[in-house]
Amino acid sequence: MEHDTGIISEERTVYTYKLVLLGSSGVGKSSIVVRYLRDEFRDTDCTTGCAFFTQRVYHQGKPLNFEIWDTAGQERYHSVCHLYYRGANAALLVYDITSKETFMRAQLWLQELRKYVFNEEMVIALIGNKTDLNSKRKVSHEDAQAFAEQEKLLYMETSAKTAEGVSQAFEAVASQLLITDQHKRDKARRRDADMIMHGAQNTDGIHRCCNFQ
Repeated sequence: MEHDTGIISEERTVYTYKLVLLGSSGVGKSSIVVRYLRDEFRDTDCTTGCAFFTQRVYHQGKPLNFEIWDTAGQERYHSVCHLYYRGANAALLVYDITSKETFMRAQLWLQELRKYVFNEEMVIALIGNKTDLNSKRKVSHEDAQAFAEQEKLLYMETSAKTAEGVSQAFEAVASQLLITDQHKRDKARRRDADMIMHGAQNTDGIHRCCNFQ
Protein backbone atom coordinates (compact mmCIF):
# COMPACT_ATOMS: atom_id res chain seq x y z
CA MET A 1 0.00 0.00 0.00
CA GLU A 2 1.46 3.33 -1.08
CA HIS A 3 1.11 6.44 1.04
CA ASP A 4 0.07 9.81 -0.36
CA THR A 5 2.51 11.59 -2.68
CA GLY A 6 0.33 14.71 -2.76
CA ILE A 7 -0.52 14.26 -6.47
CA ILE A 8 -3.88 12.87 -7.54
CA SER A 9 -6.18 13.37 -10.49
CA GLU A 10 -9.44 15.11 -9.60
CA GLU A 11 -11.23 12.71 -11.93
CA ARG A 12 -10.33 9.69 -9.80
CA THR A 13 -12.78 8.52 -7.17
CA VAL A 14 -11.46 8.79 -3.63
CA TYR A 15 -12.85 6.12 -1.32
CA THR A 16 -13.28 7.30 2.28
CA TYR A 17 -13.59 4.72 5.04
CA LYS A 18 -14.06 5.07 8.78
CA LEU A 19 -11.96 2.53 10.67
CA VAL A 20 -12.07 1.98 14.45
CA LEU A 21 -9.65 0.14 16.73
CA LEU A 22 -11.19 -1.63 19.71
CA GLY A 23 -9.60 -3.62 22.50
CA SER A 24 -8.44 -3.63 26.10
CA SER A 25 -6.10 -1.02 27.50
CA GLY A 26 -2.46 -1.89 26.91
CA VAL A 27 -2.88 -4.23 23.93
CA GLY A 28 -1.06 -1.78 21.66
CA LYS A 29 -3.81 -0.16 19.59
CA SER A 30 -2.16 3.27 19.60
CA SER A 31 1.25 1.73 18.90
CA ILE A 32 -0.19 -0.07 15.87
CA VAL A 33 -1.61 3.21 14.54
CA VAL A 34 1.69 5.07 15.07
CA ARG A 35 3.64 2.25 13.39
CA TYR A 36 1.27 2.31 10.42
CA LEU A 37 1.15 6.10 10.02
CA ARG A 38 4.76 7.02 10.82
CA ASP A 39 6.64 3.71 10.78
CA GLU A 40 7.75 4.40 14.34
CA PHE A 41 7.37 2.49 17.57
CA ARG A 42 6.14 4.30 20.62
CA ASP A 43 5.22 2.69 23.90
CA THR A 44 2.36 5.14 24.11
CA ASP A 45 0.28 6.18 27.11
CA CYS A 46 -3.26 4.90 27.34
CA THR A 47 -5.67 6.72 25.05
CA THR A 48 -8.13 9.00 26.79
CA GLY A 49 -11.57 8.82 25.18
CA CYS A 50 -10.64 8.54 21.52
CA ALA A 51 -7.83 9.68 19.23
CA PHE A 52 -8.52 10.53 15.59
CA PHE A 53 -6.16 10.27 12.59
CA THR A 54 -6.52 10.54 8.83
CA GLN A 55 -4.35 8.91 6.19
CA ARG A 56 -4.42 8.93 2.39
CA VAL A 57 -3.11 5.71 0.87
CA TYR A 58 -3.18 4.05 -2.54
CA HIS A 59 -4.27 0.44 -2.80
CA GLN A 60 -4.63 -1.47 -6.07
CA GLY A 61 -4.17 1.86 -7.84
CA LYS A 62 -7.12 3.42 -6.00
CA PRO A 63 -6.86 6.38 -3.58
CA LEU A 64 -8.32 5.71 -0.14
CA ASN A 65 -8.87 8.02 2.81
CA PHE A 66 -8.69 6.20 6.13
CA GLU A 67 -10.39 7.98 9.02
CA ILE A 68 -8.88 6.09 11.96
CA TRP A 69 -10.50 6.20 15.39
CA ASP A 70 -8.36 4.79 18.21
CA THR A 71 -10.70 4.16 21.13
CA ALA A 72 -9.80 3.96 24.82
CA GLY A 73 -9.73 0.50 26.33
CA GLN A 74 -10.26 1.49 29.96
CA GLU A 75 -13.50 0.31 31.51
CA ARG A 76 -14.54 3.83 32.52
CA TYR A 77 -14.78 4.83 28.83
CA HIS A 78 -16.66 1.73 27.75
CA SER A 79 -20.12 3.27 28.00
CA VAL A 80 -19.30 6.01 25.46
CA CYS A 81 -17.15 4.09 22.99
CA HIS A 82 -20.12 3.13 20.83
CA LEU A 83 -20.53 6.83 19.99
CA TYR A 84 -17.19 6.70 18.18
CA TYR A 85 -17.72 3.58 16.09
CA ARG A 86 -21.17 4.30 14.75
CA GLY A 87 -21.02 4.55 10.97
CA ALA A 88 -17.70 2.69 10.80
CA ASN A 89 -16.87 0.76 7.65
CA ALA A 90 -14.24 -1.40 9.34
CA ALA A 91 -13.06 -2.38 12.80
CA LEU A 92 -9.82 -3.85 14.15
CA LEU A 93 -10.38 -5.92 17.29
CA VAL A 94 -6.97 -5.94 18.95
CA TYR A 95 -5.78 -8.29 21.69
CA ASP A 96 -2.42 -9.10 23.27
CA ILE A 97 -1.23 -12.63 22.43
CA THR A 98 0.34 -12.85 25.91
CA SER A 99 -3.00 -12.25 27.65
CA LYS A 100 -6.02 -14.54 27.45
CA GLU A 101 -8.06 -11.89 29.23
CA THR A 102 -7.59 -9.43 26.36
CA PHE A 103 -8.56 -12.14 23.87
CA MET A 104 -11.79 -12.78 25.77
CA ARG A 105 -12.33 -9.04 25.96
CA ALA A 106 -11.98 -8.76 22.16
CA GLN A 107 -14.86 -11.22 21.85
CA LEU A 108 -16.99 -8.98 24.07
CA TRP A 109 -16.02 -5.98 21.94
CA LEU A 110 -17.30 -7.90 18.92
CA GLN A 111 -20.68 -8.43 20.62
CA GLU A 112 -20.78 -4.75 21.51
CA LEU A 113 -19.90 -3.74 17.97
CA ARG A 114 -22.62 -5.86 16.44
CA LYS A 115 -25.13 -4.58 18.98
CA TYR A 116 -24.64 -0.93 18.07
CA VAL A 117 -23.41 -1.19 14.48
CA PHE A 118 -25.17 -4.12 12.85
CA ASN A 119 -23.98 -4.02 9.26
CA GLU A 120 -23.25 -7.17 7.28
CA GLU A 121 -21.01 -5.15 4.98
CA MET A 122 -18.73 -4.01 7.80
CA VAL A 123 -15.19 -5.41 7.57
CA ILE A 124 -13.99 -6.74 10.94
CA ALA A 125 -10.46 -7.97 11.59
CA LEU A 126 -9.16 -9.79 14.67
CA ILE A 127 -5.60 -8.64 15.39
CA GLY A 128 -3.28 -10.49 17.76
CA ASN A 129 -0.58 -7.96 18.69
CA LYS A 130 2.86 -8.31 20.33
CA THR A 131 4.25 -11.23 18.34
CA ASP A 132 7.68 -10.01 19.44
CA LEU A 133 6.73 -11.59 22.80
CA ASN A 134 5.94 -14.97 21.24
CA SER A 135 7.83 -16.82 24.00
CA LYS A 136 5.21 -15.52 26.45
CA ARG A 137 2.25 -16.39 24.25
CA LYS A 138 -0.97 -17.35 26.05
CA VAL A 139 -3.39 -17.26 23.10
CA SER A 140 -2.62 -19.86 20.46
CA HIS A 141 -2.78 -19.08 16.78
CA GLU A 142 -5.17 -22.02 16.36
CA ASP A 143 -7.67 -20.74 18.95
CA ALA A 144 -7.69 -17.26 17.48
CA GLN A 145 -8.00 -18.59 13.92
CA ALA A 146 -10.90 -20.84 14.92
CA PHE A 147 -12.75 -17.94 16.53
CA ALA A 148 -12.15 -15.72 13.51
CA GLU A 149 -13.44 -18.38 11.12
CA GLN A 150 -16.50 -18.98 13.30
CA GLU A 151 -17.34 -15.28 13.33
CA LYS A 152 -16.27 -14.67 9.71
CA LEU A 153 -13.52 -12.20 10.65
CA LEU A 154 -10.23 -11.43 8.99
CA TYR A 155 -7.40 -12.64 11.24
CA MET A 156 -3.80 -11.47 11.47
CA GLU A 157 -1.03 -11.20 14.02
CA THR A 158 1.18 -8.14 14.36
CA SER A 159 3.99 -6.55 16.29
CA ALA A 160 3.86 -2.78 16.56
CA LYS A 161 7.39 -2.97 18.00
CA THR A 162 9.00 -4.74 15.02
CA ALA A 163 6.38 -3.66 12.41
CA GLU A 164 5.60 -7.29 11.59
CA GLY A 165 2.21 -7.60 9.93
CA VAL A 166 1.04 -4.03 10.62
CA SER A 167 0.93 -2.73 7.04
CA GLN A 168 -0.40 -6.10 5.88
CA ALA A 169 -3.31 -5.84 8.32
CA PHE A 170 -4.40 -2.47 6.95
CA GLU A 171 -3.88 -3.69 3.38
CA ALA A 172 -6.11 -6.72 4.02
CA VAL A 173 -8.83 -4.47 5.42
CA ALA A 174 -8.50 -2.09 2.45
CA SER A 175 -8.78 -4.99 0.00
CA GLN A 176 -11.92 -6.29 1.65
CA LEU A 177 -13.46 -2.82 1.75
CA LEU A 178 -12.89 -2.37 -1.98
CA ILE A 179 -14.31 -5.84 -2.69
CA THR A 180 -17.39 -5.02 -0.59
CA ASP A 181 -17.88 -1.74 -2.43
CA GLN A 182 -17.54 -3.47 -5.80
CA HIS A 183 -20.19 -6.01 -4.81
CA LYS A 184 -22.51 -3.16 -3.79
CA ARG A 185 -21.99 -1.42 -7.15
CA ASP A 186 -22.55 -4.66 -9.07
CA LYS A 187 -25.73 -5.31 -7.11
CA ALA A 188 -26.98 -1.78 -7.80
CA ARG A 189 -26.25 -2.17 -11.53
CA ARG A 190 -28.14 -5.46 -11.68
CA ARG A 191 -31.07 -3.90 -9.84
CA ASP A 192 -31.13 -0.93 -12.23
CA ALA A 193 -30.90 -3.24 -15.26
CA ASP A 194 -33.79 -5.35 -13.94
CA MET A 195 -35.91 -2.24 -13.40
CA ILE A 196 -35.22 -1.01 -16.94
CA MET A 197 -36.02 -4.41 -18.43
CA HIS A 198 -39.18 -4.73 -16.34
CA GLY A 199 -40.28 -1.25 -17.42
CA ALA A 200 -39.63 -2.07 -21.09
CA GLN A 201 -41.65 -5.28 -20.84
CA ASN A 202 -44.59 -3.42 -19.30
CA THR A 203 -44.48 -0.75 -22.02
CA ASP A 204 -44.33 -3.39 -24.73
CA GLY A 205 -47.35 -5.13 -23.22
CA ILE A 206 -49.36 -1.90 -23.22
CA HIS A 207 -48.56 -1.29 -26.87
CA ARG A 208 -49.67 -4.77 -27.85
CA CYS A 209 -52.92 -4.72 -25.92
CA CYS A 210 -53.93 -1.35 -27.29
CA ASN A 211 -53.05 -2.02 -30.94
CA PHE A 212 -56.51 -2.74 -32.45
CA GLN A 213 -56.14 -3.49 -36.16
